[in-house]
Parts: sequence; C-alpha cells; structure tokens
Amino acid sequence: MKNTLSKIKIGIVGLGQRGTNLLDTLLAVNAFEIVAVCDCYQDRVDNALEIITKKQEVPPKKYFDFEAFIKDKEMQATLIASSWDVHVDMAIRSMEEGKITALEVGGARSIEECWALVDTYERTKTPIMFLENCCYDSFELLVTNLTRKNVFGEIVHCHGAYSHDLRDEILGGNVNRHYRLKNYIERNCDNYPTHNLGPIARLLNVNRGNRMVKLVTMSSKAKGLEEFSYLDENPDKALQGQKFNQGDIVKTLITCENGEMISLTLDTTLPKYYSREFTVRGTKGLACQESNMIFLEEKHSSHEFWEPKKTIGKYLNNADEYYDYLPYFWKNINDIQRKSGHGGMDYFMLAEFAKAIQTGVDMPIDVYDAAAWMSITALSAIAIQENRVVEVPDFTRGKWESRAPKDVISFDE
Repeated sequence: MKNTLSKIKIGIVGLGQRGTNLLDTLLAVNAFEIVAVCDCYQDRVDNALEIITKKQEVPPKKYFDFEAFIKDKEMQATLIASSWDVHVDMAIRSMEEGKITALEVGGARSIEECWALVDTYERTKTPIMFLENCCYDSFELLVTNLTRKNVFGEIVHCHGAYSHDLRDEILGGNVNRHYRLKNYIERNCDNYPTHNLGPIARLLNVNRGNRMVKLVTMSSKAKGLEEFSYLDENPDKALQGQKFNQGDIVKTLITCENGEMISLTLDTTLPKYYSREFTVRGTKGLACQESNMIFLEEKHSSHEFWEPKKTIGKYLNNADEYYDYLPYFWKNINDIQRKSGHGGMDYFMLAEFAKAIQTGVDMPIDVYDAAAWMSITALSAIAIQENRVVEVPDFTRGKWESRAPKDVISFDE
C-alpha cells in the first residue's frame, strides 16, 4: 500500500484511558481515518464516537465484539490498546486477517505468546509495529544520535527505569475497570519493561548485530500498595488490607552478546517522582536523563558540579551545544504535536507508523523487538520465582547476526 494520497482506514480496539487518548493523536497526525472502534463497554464506545465526530466528518462503526470488529473489510489497519491479558492474542488475529497492526506496549504473560506473535508474522507477513513511544522522546533520540557519532566512545552499560507512582491507579482498578490491579495481586515480575528497555535496546542494536543473552531479576517485599490501601487516597475501600504479590522494587540485570550490561528497575508502588532514569555509559562519557546531563571526559572535570545553563525544551536543560543532534521534528515541534500525547512523542510515533504504511518500508519497531522486549516480563517472573539466571530467547532465530542496524527514525533527514 503506497498511496500517499488516501488516508489509512484504521480501527482501534480498547478504549480505556490509553486507547481514548490515542484517538486524538491519530486524528492529529492527519494520515488516518478512524473507521471502526471496539470495546466491551458501551460508555467507552459512546465516548470515543463523541471525540471522533468532533474532528472527523464520517463517524466510525461501533463494535462490542472483537471478532466482528477484526473482520471489518473496510479497515486496513488496527490499533490494539486493550489490556495486557489479551492484546497479543488480538494482534495475532489482526495479522491473520491481514490488517496492518499497531500493538500497544505491555509485558508478556509467557514466552509462548511471544513466539506465537513472531510465528504469526513470519507466516502471514502482515506488517506489525510495536508502539513504544519512549523510543521517540527527545532525550533518548538525542543520546542515540550522539552514540552513533561515537561521542560517548564504546558503550558499556545502560540503565533505565519505569519509576511512576501508580498506587491510586492500581487500587482504582475495579472502579475504573483497569487491568493493572489483577496483575499486581497475582504476579511478581518486571510487569512493564518496554518504556525503559526499548530505547536502550535500539541504541545497543539489539536484534540487529547484537542480542540480549541472559538475565537475573530480584524483587523486594510488597508493602507499598497494602499501606496505601488504608489511606484516604485509596479509591476503593473494599481493597483495604489487600495483600499483593508484586514487589515494590524489582531490579533486572541483562547481559548482551556484545558485552554490554543493561539494568532495569520497576518502581510503581512507593512514593516517588516520575522518571525513566535513562542512562548511557561509555568509555568517553555518559548521558543521564534525570540530571539532563551530557558528561564528556574531554570537556568536563569529574568533580564538576553540573548546573543547567540554558533551557532548550523539556529535556535539554544543559545541552544547548548538542541541539543540532536532535531529530528535525523535535527542533520544529508545534503546539498540535506537543499536545498530542506525552509532549509530542505519541504524535511522532504514529506519524512514523503512517509513513511506513504509505511508503511500504519496514516498520520502525518490528515484531522481533516486540517479542524480545515484552519477554522480559515473563523471564523476570521465572528468575524471581526460581532464583536463577534465565536465558533470553533469540526471537530472530539467528537473523540478528546479519540484520543491519536501524534506528526508529533517520537522523540524516
């Protein structure tokens, strides 16, 4: 499908908080026509129609049954924003029906479902993109470009975190019909690894000349949610005293074929500010998102107090001299893009999805990335439960050795 004039006819399934927010982003990109929406809840479908009809002349069809939705013949592409428990199954059905598929992020329930995702793609050849929006954020892309220019030397270690106080959202699961609650009661793992792992994996060329080999995961006790359940801020008093299996802090170490180490932290049930803690360490210097720092040995003293000098947008408070390394679209971001989800990165992600469909190129974040990144959830659960080192499957079946490195965008544009 290479017709750049016609809008892409897309349907979206899963109209909770994330799916609803993506409606505005899809419409803002102006490459899509939303022709179908699907959710099992009437109020969510009605709300989606109200949002869409304010900005789109023809209203979409309404579905409450996924099988009927996925067989809609007008629909060329699907965006799957359903709960973690079913979104991989839906992506598989979408590919089987020949719908170009956009899959929202989450952790895998099992390694088997990761393989099923890969096997379905290889059998059907239906394009699928994993919607890891943090791969499109400004600091991650800036640091990736600096890495490609060898500014940090040889990369040795990368760190990331999903550090986000979600106590009220988790305990509001029954009230708001949100899927996190069940996961936190029943599981103990890194349940949401891809926001921090995704940008690191692409920077390290995982699945393209490199691969994750093995990991170990450890977990703290689980007390944050139980204590929060007794506070006035708890939105569901029926959950007072509820016991949770999910540890408050989960740490994962991953080794790579080329010798790098990745550390990941899940931190969602204790008081803390939001951070992904994106950090890259090389033989010549480092980048640290939390302090907005680019530290280079040849320029800076190791005892220097780093103080931001100038604000150049949200994530570049001390790095004006590196402004030219930003992708062109972050240099020229407008108000519509900035307001279209997570400061602009949702817009740029879906714009790249549209571009791939319209030009027929490979998806920027493909099925092998999706399987490898999501697998960390299932693997970390095994590592915690069995207290052992776990091997990371090679979902490319050896193709990682010959696949050329490819970033999620071209830095040369």
